[in-house]
Amino acid sequence: MTDALLQATDIVVRFGGVVALDGVSLEVSPSSIVGLVGPNGAGKTTLFGVLSGLLRPGSGTVNLAGVDVTRSSPQRRSRLGLSRTFQRLELFGELTVRDHLVVAHRVSRGRDREFFRDLIGLGGRPSPGEDEAVNAILQLLGLEDLADRPVALLPLGIGRLVEVGRALAGEPRVMLLDEPTSGLGSHETDQLAETLRTVHMQRDVAIVLVEHDVELVLALADAVTVLDFGKVIAQGSPAQIRGDRGVQAAYLGTASEADT
Repeated sequence: MTDALLQATDIVVRFGGVVALDGVSLEVSPSSIVGLVGPNGAGKTTLFGVLSGLLRPGSGTVNLAGVDVTRSSPQRRSRLGLSRTFQRLELFGELTVRDHLVVAHRVSRGRDREFFRDLIGLGGRPSPGEDEAVNAILQLLGLEDLADRPVALLPLGIGRLVEVGRALAGEPRVMLLDEPTSGLGSHETDQLAETLRTVHMQRDVAIVLVEHDVELVLALADAVTVLDFGKVIAQGSPAQIRGDRGVQAAYLGTASEADT
């Protein structure tokens, strides 16, 4: 019996004759940060699709909080404590930062019918409970001063934080973050990494992080899984992954003399 909060076991996904995932397994313990790395086409986004319910595997199972959710909808997984961001920003330019968080808070509580009313400004003022929850997220992410600005007027780095805030609005137990630093400069990446550490500690939320920035993953994660051509080629702690010769050759570059 495992104590994993999120567990994928022997996942296989085929697209026609192409095997996108070939027997992939992944475990996420409560309150952990798990990194998922690999080159383009390795299967990272496909695995996220399976974990979040957007894709159904040909075989294998997904368990969330002790429940088999292999064939469950994304909505059911959300109710069980799973949230996700996407590599491409999925934001509404005319809505403010606060609006995004209020809408996400309402949808996470099954008030889906208000979604389109919110988008056109007819959803009504936030309740005291909504205000309290949203203000806590704004403070956590350092967005209080930008709360009433339309996101179209804000830089990409802030948009990434809004996506994290929207994922937090459902009070998840585990968040899937898909390339959260994509398009960011080094300073913005460092700021986002610090914010993720703060979110992880203060919200006691597990994080699964897909990133091309391997050094960022190794700095943040408790455990790392490396994919290549749909297969797991290495799993372990950041130190183990950094010391794996196959991973060094494929992803981190050849070890220097100082490392030998």
